[in-house]
Amino acid sequence: MVDERELENGLTQGEAERRLKKYGANLLENKKRISPVKIFLSQFNDFITWILIVATIISGFIGERADAVTILIIVIMNAILGFAQEFKTEKSLEALKELASPTSKVIRSGKLKVINARELVIGDVVLLETGDKIPADCILMSEGNFMVDESILTGESLGVEKSTSGKNNSIYMGTIVVKGKGKAKVVATGMDTEMGKIAGMLQNIEKEKSPLKEKLSSLGKVLVVICIVICIMVTLTGMWRGQDKYQMFLVGVSLAVAAIPEGLTAIVTVALALGVSRMLKRNALVRKLPAVETLGCTSIICSDKTGTLTENKMTVKALYFNGKIHKLEKMSLPENILMKKAFTYCNDSNFDPKKKKVSEALMGDPTETALIKAFFKESKSLKDFLDKGSRIYDIPFDSDRKMMSVIMKEGLKKVCYVKGAPERVINKCKYILDRGQVKLFTAIEKNKALKSVENMSFDALRCIACAYKDKEVYANKSLENNLIFIGVAGIIDPPRSEVKDAVLKCKLAGIRPVMITGDHKNTAFAIGKELNICKSQSEVITGEELDKLNDKQLSGRVNDISIFARVNPGHKLRIVKAFKSKNNIVAMTGDGVNDAPAVKEADIGICMGISGTDVTKEASSMILLDDNFKTIVSAVEEGRVIYNNIRKFIRYLLSCNLGEVLTMFLTSLFYLDTPLLPIQILLVNLATDGLPAIALGVDPPQGDIMKDKPRAKDESIFARGLSEKIIVRGALIGVCTVLAFVVGLYLGFGLKTSRTIALCTLIISQLIHVFECRSEKHSLFEISLFTNIYLLGAVATSIFMLLCILYVPFLQGVFHTSPLGIAQWFIVLFFSGIIAFINGIYLYFK
Repeated sequence: MVDERELENGLTQGEAERRLKKYGANLLENKKRISPVKIFLSQFNDFITWILIVATIISGFIGERADAVTILIIVIMNAILGFAQEFKTEKSLEALKELASPTSKVIRSGKLKVINARELVIGDVVLLETGDKIPADCILMSEGNFMVDESILTGESLGVEKSTSGKNNSIYMGTIVVKGKGKAKVVATGMDTEMGKIAGMLQNIEKEKSPLKEKLSSLGKVLVVICIVICIMVTLTGMWRGQDKYQMFLVGVSLAVAAIPEGLTAIVTVALALGVSRMLKRNALVRKLPAVETLGCTSIICSDKTGTLTENKMTVKALYFNGKIHKLEKMSLPENILMKKAFTYCNDSNFDPKKKKVSEALMGDPTETALIKAFFKESKSLKDFLDKGSRIYDIPFDSDRKMMSVIMKEGLKKVCYVKGAPERVINKCKYILDRGQVKLFTAIEKNKALKSVENMSFDALRCIACAYKDKEVYANKSLENNLIFIGVAGIIDPPRSEVKDAVLKCKLAGIRPVMITGDHKNTAFAIGKELNICKSQSEVITGEELDKLNDKQLSGRVNDISIFARVNPGHKLRIVKAFKSKNNIVAMTGDGVNDAPAVKEADIGICMGISGTDVTKEASSMILLDDNFKTIVSAVEEGRVIYNNIRKFIRYLLSCNLGEVLTMFLTSLFYLDTPLLPIQILLVNLATDGLPAIALGVDPPQGDIMKDKPRAKDESIFARGLSEKIIVRGALIGVCTVLAFVVGLYLGFGLKTSRTIALCTLIISQLIHVFECRSEKHSLFEISLFTNIYLLGAVATSIFMLLCILYVPFLQGVFHTSPLGIAQWFIVLFFSGIIAFINGIYLYFK
């Protein structure tokens, strides 16, 4: 027996909290936990690093204890830095999983609340509707045409009908509501559910491999081989020339540790994770990391109209009945009681009678609440009206029928009320209500009604028609036939003020915004024209016209279409495929359960965070937390920023590493003394490769980033001249360092001081280059130094570290350096800055 009070009130908040403590969170156990110790130890999981550690331990036993201890300290500091990066990234990804976890609509203390599904407890009353993932094992307590996809448990692809009676009232965690709606009582949570018993593991954010990360990982392996070969050559050359064999072995290993870009893929992950965090602050929740890379390639954004391009703040502005359009501002309408009943009873809004005003008491879809607000202002009058009838059956709205129907019991009689798209409703009507009289709905009257709908749509009004019948009312397929037409409501949903600028930003960035809506062609065009999405009606196509085109014909026309009106979710999939057939990178929004195929097919599937169903969220790459088109554009911009930042630190890291390798290789080639000792090589690695590279990963966008055309999806990370920049700048760093070393020797400063000059030149030239890497188009003279405080902090830290080893007596002994005077600093600054200065002048005039 269903307890109506329990259905109405649910648990109290206090009782729910008590049960949550007693039974625990509604979660399936995840054995994959972040292990800080494991992450830290993984920093040493490198063959060359282990060789270096063993070599330094041996050097400690043979008397070089200071060098050995210092090298080990540097290795550990590098490991700590790597650990901090990786641990923060793992934590960020775990936090994103938490944010992307499903929510549930639950009744607590008589009020409807939306909570995280993990907070559900036994005894909770949850509201379920089409597209929802069932959050726990439940017993169905009330339902309307309820059907569930249980394939995740049974493997059976057909939907299973559920009812409130018998064994068929059980519904299970993880299954999907594919039809209808209802209320259910939670009977098991977490590992006590059927899903828990079969050890189902649902993860909301899959730990997918980034394609870019995989490419860089492959590149890294090639670079490792090249670096090792060069390091071996440097070592063998030094030994052949009679230098200390152990010292040269240590030089080779140290150079390999410094030169091999082992942090390349790690920094990509850091940049992606930090970028995802920034997107989250802009209301875009990324569910799959590879999507971040694809965002920067986006050339088409297919967006729903309602709530995304518009405010989703619906207001009824006009009503059509008795053959006339009535403007609501006049407030002198004759009351149409049947229209009032149709729009109030055939409605799924939730109502809290405790609140005085209807505007505060209603919750639900903005279209549905707007229809009720047009007829009621005070909650008491609405409550009295609702009490006069009781719903005994309904057919929920779906995107194919574009209608919703209910059967109401009013006293002793049953009445069916219908609302939906005007063309669909009018087509189902045989009669018309005209000034209280039921008449035959002639072709002339139907055309007049459709013409009025068209006129209302030219004013950007979204039109909803209503009808009824009070004879032959029973729940079967003929329920929605032979209806009596009542009238049409025209609802205004104004465009979001910020969307016009976002559309302009898209067009400047070479991205085409495309509107997809179920609304009338004229309504869509009026909004699209106001937002500058389109200029003429030739850019608008309807779902009916779409059905007349085969896939090849649609593909031929799709690049000329800016608005798709009166479409259903099935059309969305065709639209995505048509745009993709023209080599476009497509972002597609969706919210309903039937949108999921199109969202999944798109290069970037975007689900609405407010109105989106669980099914569509799981099919998506990204969730809009505010359902706003501007957020999509912000995410695309952020995607471009992240990709550019990855290019920046790849450019910096590989140039610097190439410079270090060439410094040692060239001096070896020309039979010069070794310009850097092992401990100095490792210091360069610590001072330049860590913090500055990470700081580039959070570099703010350049002002013109959204003026570039979208890049090709298969474009190499080294495209647009990046590889040339790396090779040329790396070679110049190496040559300038060697020249500084040679000049020091030539001027008679001695080997120790000349090595110090080379060390300073190598570090300072890399720290200057890090600022050059901030832009591929602008010179140092055009980039503001103060827009990335993290980079300034990183460079300042590296310079402070360098000055310490030069002027602190104890550290001079450890790192074998000499304090430099003005003359020596002139050499360092000249060779460190000359290339950047010349390059800056070249770019400035270019």
